[in-house]
Amino acid sequence: MPPAPQAHSSADLVEVNGLVKRYDGVAALDGVDLHIRAGEIVGLLGRNGAGKTTLLECVLGLRTPDAGTVRIQKSDANKGGEAVRVGAQLQTAGLQDHLTPREALTLFAGFYEQPAKPDALLRRFGLEEKANAKFATLSTGQKQRLFLALALVNRPQVLVLDEPTAGLDPVSRRDLHAVILEARVAGCAVLLSTHYGEEAETLCDRVAILDQGRILKMDTPSALRGPVGTVVTIASDPAPAVEIFQGLPEVAGVEPQPGGCAVRTSDPVPVLAAVTRWAEARAAQVTDARVRPRSLEDIVVELTGRPWETGTGEGM
Repeated sequence: MPPAPQAHSSADLVEVNGLVKRYDGVAALDGVDLHIRAGEIVGLLGRNGAGKTTLLECVLGLRTPDAGTVRIQKSDANKGGEAVRVGAQLQTAGLQDHLTPREALTLFAGFYEQPAKPDALLRRFGLEEKANAKFATLSTGQKQRLFLALALVNRPQVLVLDEPTAGLDPVSRRDLHAVILEARVAGCAVLLSTHYGEEAETLCDRVAILDQGRILKMDTPSALRGPVGTVVTIASDPAPAVEIFQGLPEVAGVEPQPGGCAVRTSDPVPVLAAVTRWAEARAAQVTDARVRPRSLEDIVVELTGRPWETGTGEGM
């Protein structure tokens, strides 16, 4: 069952209501409701093909939905409403190979009345040394930083980002996280799609879990995890039987795995004690036992019943 429509407030900068988009009869979006306030980051988390990119493109007016509305500051993005400063960075972004970062930022700045200064953006994104280098010679991280700089050149009130850190090294990812958090502090409403649950937990005030074009659940990361906030993974020879955890009130679920199991629990101590008793009684060898926080990827798997992919990119 889809979540109940969200209550909107006068502080909402982005309002999406009942959005539907189909391709060849297949619903990429199936009745999506979403709102984002000023100074808030809302994340879209889901598998490849969940509909994340289609939703972002509809919000930006790049695709026309089959039903529903998108409103940005009370203007209808599908009907040419009043101009609102919107910045965007999409997966398919690209520039001419011979264009330099300085030239690209200067060109984009010329489209707006009060743009950010190109030199200031070059400094902020660590591109001063590459300011006059051809786009084709930039690394993946440098290109991503340039695209985000271009998204911010018009000092946007709404910022839409489609997997902005995909393929980046950890240092570059942290740098872009800092920029995105600065945009929130500046009052931007940020809509961010990501393939990384840890990134959603780090950046987002609220996260929408999207699957097959529908929002299955949406809340703060901590509320999504709920009171059952721990996962205990156990490997043993032989593998532990699910029955040893029955009757433990702290256990919310057990997922069998090759050579072991994963136990969702509010308290790992009784789980580990039960495994120890079972191993002693059976002369079994426990080869690995780990306790970790329940992640947003775990929530996606639990809600959809399908394993998490490690790749990026999506068809819808």
